[in-house]
Amino acid sequence: MKQRIIAIDQSTSATKAMIFDQQCRMLGRYNVEHRQYYPKAGWVEHDAEEIYQNTVKAIKGVVGTPVPDAEYSLAITNQRETVVVWDKTTSRPVYNAIVWQDTRGAELCKRLRSEGFSDLVQKKSGLKIDPNFSASAVSWILDNVEGARAMAAEDRLCMGTIECWLVWKLTGGKCFFSDYTNASRTMLFNIHTMDWDTDLLKIFGIPRQMMPQLKACDDTFGETDVEGLFPSPIAIAGVLGDSHGALAGQMCFEEGSGKVTYGTGSSVMVNIGEAPLDAPEGLVTSVGFTVLGKTFFGFEGNIYSTGATIKWLADNMKLIGSPAEAEIVAREAEDNGGVYFIPAFSGLGAPWWADNVRGAIVGMTFNTTRQHIVRAALESIAYQVKDLLETMTKGTGTRLMNICADGGPTKNRLLMQLQADLLQTPIVCTEVEDASALGAVVMNGFARGLWNDFAEVAALRRVTSVTQPADNLDAVRWYEGWKKAVAHLIG
Repeated sequence: MKQRIIAIDQSTSATKAMIFDQQCRMLGRYNVEHRQYYPKAGWVEHDAEEIYQNTVKAIKGVVGTPVPDAEYSLAITNQRETVVVWDKTTSRPVYNAIVWQDTRGAELCKRLRSEGFSDLVQKKSGLKIDPNFSASAVSWILDNVEGARAMAAEDRLCMGTIECWLVWKLTGGKCFFSDYTNASRTMLFNIHTMDWDTDLLKIFGIPRQMMPQLKACDDTFGETDVEGLFPSPIAIAGVLGDSHGALAGQMCFEEGSGKVTYGTGSSVMVNIGEAPLDAPEGLVTSVGFTVLGKTFFGFEGNIYSTGATIKWLADNMKLIGSPAEAEIVAREAEDNGGVYFIPAFSGLGAPWWADNVRGAIVGMTFNTTRQHIVRAALESIAYQVKDLLETMTKGTGTRLMNICADGGPTKNRLLMQLQADLLQTPIVCTEVEDASALGAVVMNGFARGLWNDFAEVAALRRVTSVTQPADNLDAVRWYEGWKKAVAHLIG
């Protein structure tokens, strides 16, 4: 019987459903965008119920009528840190999902840092105290939603990141599971004991009974008929966060292999092997993935706004008609004209960790044009990735042989060439743009015995382009200007 693996990629801006075969070839896709809510400056929310309904819609859209001679299963990868708190009896959220970009937890994080918890939190969780991670958002919900803390004390509430919420809903509330990668991004998980940490839960005031049971990425998380789409339930197998999914989807199974995911934000992650090493200054340590009975860890840095910056130019400022036009407009300018776009809409992530700053465009003169601003916004993506990899390689004393890249912006040849020039490293893109979804498929295959070792699945990787670096002295000069602009902004 032929295999049909449905991969759900639930991202910050949309829910994407894709179908893959056993050779990891994508056969179809269906996208559904969801609304973004900005109730206050720095606050970002999603409607968790809308995300679930969109997930069902996307699955039905990509599957159509199930083929009788195919065995279907479902894999999930998701935007990380975005968190939902819901009533376990009614399965209704007590508040909107608080998105990873949200900064309402900044004051709590600042207080905890001032009280001396930074070293403890990073030693246990591998993370810096920052509102990007889920813990401060859950704490805010418990303290600010009427009756929420009392409900939590009475064991009436569940807390979960998006994959946990979707598994709960798809199984009709029968399965309350999260995987180790998503858990490692909450600031409540101990990367040494591989469990929820009592001290961290206490620091953030979150009852342990709210927390889901944890599973490996290549485990089975339940069964679902997707609200009647399938005549009999199909397995939900293979679950991990989107950046971790891209690491697996790019087949970065060896220590020292790394990837860049260009999405709404961007993630740079390098596989550091089976020991949770202390990250270089400005980076964090997370679970890379847990598979075949082993846990691989990763050094990671996260950029809050990359693809979102280009979308903002189109949707909010109307400087371009769509994100796809960014390269065309940017190429109309020979260079950035001395303009630097610092997209700190929700603060700056690694390696700067400045959650109190806001976006700025600096260096404008009367000669500045729309093209300069669009080019500067596009260049900011490459500069931020350079920031992270420079920190990573200096901290570890290693140099990556190449960078595996995925995400929509990899289609932008101007961006990819600038990235290669800045890093002086080849940029490798593969056939599947959505490497996060492919990573979920890889874990699904391991869970269900479709392949049995890394070499077997790595052989299915298909490289489509390699961008070689050029000697570009202008890029070096531009990058120095970027660092000066950021330093000036954060003081």
